[in-house]
Amino acid sequence: MSKFSELIQKDTPVLVDFFAEWCGPCKTMSPILKEVKAELGDKVSIIKIDVDKNQQLAAQFNVRGVPTLILYKQGKQIWRQAGLSSKRDLVSLIQSHA
Repeated sequence: MSKFSELIQKDTPVLVDFFAEWCGPCKTMSPILKEVKAELGDKVSIIKIDVDKNQQLAAQFNVRGVPTLILYKQGKQIWRQAGLSSKRDLVSLIQSHA
């Protein structure tokens, strides 16, 4: 089992952020994710994956654009979105699956 597969097996939600250093919207999303983590604490894990450094993983999860956010719980994908999300929407989504 890969390290990534182990990470998304948690009982608590795991939000994966596929991003790129050169991506403007990704830079906008980063502080939003920090605020989500600050508000929810241990109720969520947030993993950031640089698509340029992890091209194989990005391809495996069919990531076509950045940022792409995918929410997992117990290894199952329960939500996915390409593009920006608001803090309020993410907190609400994660709390509904906590």
